[in-house]
Amino acid sequence: MVEIEVTGTTVTVQVLGAHRFLSLREQVTFDLANITAVVPAEIDLRPPWVRAPGTFFPGVIAAGIFRGKHRKEFWDTLFDGRGVRIELSGTDFTRLVLDVADPEAVCRRLSRAAAA
Repeated sequence: MVEIEVTGTTVTVQVLGAHRFLSLREQVTFDLANITAVVPAEIDLRPPWVRAPGTFFPGVIAAGIFRGKHRKEFWDTLFDGRGVRIELSGTDFTRLVLDVADPEAVCRRLSRAAAA
């Protein structure tokens, strides 16, 4: 699980609890202007092939950095339907897939903040 904070034009994703160890990362930071889409994550969505570094057990957990063709993604999900997918451009990451307490509220909040 993560906590998402918006401060001015900066979005900070704080990785919580044991997921810090599993993803080998404490936070991800990017600018609101880098957001191209924020939607609930599809349950059958899977990370790219190369994991570096992180944890992946199919259908159970994906936590960490995953790379694919021209993609660098950060995942922290248990594949339980509480995920959001944040598409980015112009930053280190091209996509974030994160479990949050209320996916719909996070999608609304980030979409409004990015549009402002």
